[in-house]
Amino acid sequence: MKKFIVIVALMLILCNESYSIPAFARQYRLSCQTCHIPAPRLKSYGNEFAANGFLISDQENTRYYIETGDDFLSLIRDIPIALRFDLNGSFNNSRNERNDFASPYILKILSGGAIANNISYYFYFFFAERGRVTGIEDAYIMFNNLFGIDLDLYVGQFQISDPLFKRELRLTFEDYQIYRNSVGFSSANLAYDRGIMLTLGLDTGTDLVLEIVNGNGIGSADVNRLFDNDKNKNFVFRISQDIADFLRLGVFGYLGRQKVYAVNYDLTSEMLYYGPDLTLSFGDLIELNIQYLLRRDNEVLLTTEKPPQSKLMTNGGFAELIVTPFGDNSKQYGTILLNYINSDFKDINYKSATFHIGQLLRRNVRLFLEYSYIDSFLEGEYSKILLGLSTAF
Repeated sequence: MKKFIVIVALMLILCNESYSIPAFARQYRLSCQTCHIPAPRLKSYGNEFAANGFLISDQENTRYYIETGDDFLSLIRDIPIALRFDLNGSFNNSRNERNDFASPYILKILSGGAIANNISYYFYFFFAERGRVTGIEDAYIMFNNLFGIDLDLYVGQFQISDPLFKRELRLTFEDYQIYRNSVGFSSANLAYDRGIMLTLGLDTGTDLVLEIVNGNGIGSADVNRLFDNDKNKNFVFRISQDIADFLRLGVFGYLGRQKVYAVNYDLTSEMLYYGPDLTLSFGDLIELNIQYLLRRDNEVLLTTEKPPQSKLMTNGGFAELIVTPFGDNSKQYGTILLNYINSDFKDINYKSATFHIGQLLRRNVRLFLEYSYIDSFLEGEYSKILLGLSTAF
């Protein structure tokens, strides 16, 4: 425990020397508070800004392009660039009793903006994540307001779960585990994939989403320069409805087929993922997010020694409570995150309870303390305490 106190002291010293300005705030000369509460979590205005192709609809945007004399050419005057730097120190009091400096845990470069009217881009590159170069995760081109309606098309790499709850915007170090896991040899999950996504917003408060993806993640291309490992495509659909100013309900479905190649087996597995989600929000003070999912896998291979399983069931989800006691003026916040996964494929069975509090040292410098109790089939029961710093500039 004394070693952990040393970690805390060192982290506090580092935090007091930090200052930064994020890319979009720098471009528009606005506070991070305009879109975030706290960063990286988005509030309503931030979601609208992202959905509008990273443009502020009530401002003149031509000043962000160079005047070339060619009306058919748009060149951004200054490429928006930002860096994110996360570091932490952890104390694990029952799994292996290791105290660890994780600095940097994340170091990445981000860029995004409007290429032209109704055409935008976004990507980020990991210089380092968990001590290794990860490469590109999010990377897409967005076509905004197609046919003059609130219809957007995304092409590239994105997370399948983005229309539900965005993992990249969570405040906790602990993840939304149900989105990350796959079953056996199946590579399909709700994290990153390549494909297209269509989103449609209606005046009734209804949002519709359709995704068509490869279904095998964002690994490198094969010798034939192909990214998909079979001829199948997977389909995702979601509908959500605003019931009132404080309540949103959604339903999600994912249907996939995947060719599995392994020793002694050449089969096509099928996967169905579906479930509801809910958000309760009371202004900028309290937000409750709930996700529940059921997954069914047919003809899925678990190991090369055993025959395929005709039917495997997985269910789980998470509940997340976020409290910002003074709304978007809060410099303190608290979060509780509960994870639960129960599967016939026992390797992914998981339960956790996470308690997280944070303090803004600046709008874009966030210090947090997090405790998690974890019960994992593969790793057993253990607790983890983590003190971290997240900043973007």
